[in-house]
Amino acid sequence: MATQLPRNPRKQGTTMSTSAEEPVERRLEGSVAVLTMRYRPHNLLGPTLMDPLIEGMEWARDNGARAVLLQSGLRHFSAGADLEALSASSRSSGRGGKLLQVFDELPIPVVAGVQGVCVGGGLELALACDIIVAAESAKLGSVEATIGLNPLMGAVQRLTQRAGAARAKEMAMLGRRYDARTLERWGVLNRVVGDEQLAATSMTLAQELAAGPTIAHAATKALVRITVSEGVRAADEAMPDLQKPIFESEDFRSGVSAFKANGRPGTAQFRGR
Repeated sequence: MATQLPRNPRKQGTTMSTSAEEPVERRLEGSVAVLTMRYRPHNLLGPTLMDPLIEGMEWARDNGARAVLLQSGLRHFSAGADLEALSASSRSSGRGGKLLQVFDELPIPVVAGVQGVCVGGGLELALACDIIVAAESAKLGSVEATIGLNPLMGAVQRLTQRAGAARAKEMAMLGRRYDARTLERWGVLNRVVGDEQLAATSMTLAQELAAGPTIAHAATKALVRITVSEGVRAADEAMPDLQKPIFESEDFRSGVSAFKANGRPGTAQFRGR
C-alpha cells in the first residue's frame, strides 16, 4: 500500500505567499506551509473558507512542504459553520467530507494553533489536524445541539478517538464550551500554552515535524488511519507495504549512519526523501 509523498521538496528558507486579503493566506517558511485563516468576521466555515483550505493543503503537498501549520489571523480560530451557507446549500456537507479526507490523507503532519473561540465546525477543523496546540484562554466545544443539530463534520467520531465515548457524548449532547486546560486533561488537545506563547510553540512543533523523517511520518499517519477505520489487524497487514519506502529512503540511511558515527540517536539531519 503506497503512501503519497510531498512533491518537489524546496530548499530551507524558500518563502512563497499569497495576498493577506484572501480567506486563507498561504506561505512557506522553510519546509513548513503556514495556512492563516482571515475570513472575517470569525472564520465561519462554508464554501468561501473550506475551498481555500482544501486548495491550501494540496498546495502545501505540491510545493514540497514537510509539515503544515494551520492558524487564524483573526481574534478567533473559528466560531463554527456559516449557517446561511449551510441552510442555502446541501453541498456544504459534501465539502466538509472532502475537507476531512484531504486533511486525513495528507502525507505530512498538520499542526493547529488555536486561539479565542473554537466551536462547532471550528472545533471539527482543529480535530482534523494531527496535533492541536491551544492558547490557555481559548474556549472550545461542540455547540451544535444549541441550534438543534449534532456535529456535522466529524467531531463525534474524532472526540471518541481522542477522549473516549463518554466524553464525546457529553460534549456533543450538552453543547457547552470548555476551557483549554480541561480538554487537554481529557486528551482532546495535545498541548495548552500561554496566549503569548501560542504562535512560537505551534511553529516550533511544526518545524520539528518538518525536520523529521517525512517518509516515516507519512507511514505513521497512514497506519493510524487504518487502525482507526479498519482495526489493528488491518494495520498489521498493511505495515510491510507502508514501511517499505522507509527502508529505501535516504533519511533512513542517514539516520543509521549518524547513529553509528555518533553513538546516539537524534543527530541525523533528514531531507524528507
